Amino acid sequence: MDGRAEIERPGPESVTIAGVMVRPGSRVVLRPRSTADILMRAVDGRRAIVEAIMEDLEDRVQLTVSLEDDPARSLGKGRGLGHRFFFAPDELEPLTEDGASRPPRRVLVAGIGNVFMADDGFGVGVAERLASCPLPEGVDVIDFGIRGMDLAFALNDGYHAAVLVDAMPRGQPPGTIEVLEPELDPDVFVGFEAHGMDPVGVLQFARQFGPVPDLLRVVGCEPQVVGDPEGQDVVAELSAPVRAAVDAAVPLIQRLVEELLDQLSQPIEGGHP
Repeated sequence: MDGRAEIERPGPESVTIAGVMVRPGSRVVLRPRSTADILMRAVDGRRAIVEAIMEDLEDRVQLTVSLEDDPARSLGKGRGLGHRFFFAPDELEPLTEDGASRPPRRVLVAGIGNVFMADDGFGVGVAERLASCPLPEGVDVIDFGIRGMDLAFALNDGYHAAVLVDAMPRGQPPGTIEVLEPELDPDVFVGFEAHGMDPVGVLQFARQFGPVPDLLRVVGCEPQVVGDPEGQDVVAELSAPVRAAVDAAVPLIQRLVEELLDQLSQPIEGGHP
């Protein structure tokens, strides 16, 4: 092991990579970001076993791996004599139990709302903020605005989970954020409304034309001011409590996405040798 181990400490028990839970014992393929070094060129594309998950002093996660075909792996406790390598999570490609690589789990984060109707623009504001934030591979953040048909088509496009973000009047104090798990009624038919579909309505509409994600969440915010869609006045600003709710919703949704990816990884975890 190199000197980096001296400034590292044990990290989390597992990490999620491309929607797969990876932990010590998991099998991975090495995909170093840079192959300028001759050693990195030599191990690029090789299969390896995760030996440990560590964190450095700046809380960056590093995985210690050994090559699957390293002869020292058969030495039991003495296998520490073999070569160990350190990689960041995005430099590893998880393998399933049958040795096949698994495509990333796909998560859609959809911002919904009308930015010209005051607090109805909550979902759009959140999507704009999230679009500039680091998110795991396979996560798409899209501002759908009032384009209900586009959102319905996206929900039929092979996503494994979806988070719909919208203003949601539920009689709570303005700015209150709630996370709901919508229940869809298979016997309910919903017609298309070009500019007036709520999140659950979009989901009901989309499922009539194809499969929608298995994991669904709605992140709603109680509005303070909502414009009149039939009126002439344009209110293109969020109220103070809803602006604050946008700030709070961004890290909440980042955590929610990680939780959904963890759930998606449960049926197929990184294989064990």
